Amino acid sequence: MAREIYWTDAEEIGIQLQEKFPDVDPLTVRFTDLHRYVIELPGFVDDPAKSNESRLEAIQMAWYEEFQDA
Repeated sequence: MAREIYWTDAEEIGIQLQEKFPDVDPLTVRFTDLHRYVIELPGFVDDPAKSNESRLEAIQMAWYEEFQDA
C-alpha cells in the first residue's frame, strides 16, 4: 500500500512523477496537467482544491531535480 501523500510532500511527489514520467521535462508541463498528474498518484489523499501556484511550483522544482539526476 502506498503511503499517504499530501500537497506539502513536494519531494516525494517529485520522485514519484519522475518514476511515472521519466522522459518528460517537468519544465514543459503546464500547471493544469501537473495538478492532474499529482492527484492521480497512488497514495495521494489531500484535497485537490488545496493546490495553489506555490505548491505546484515546489512540486515542479522537486520533479525537475529528480529529472536532472536521472
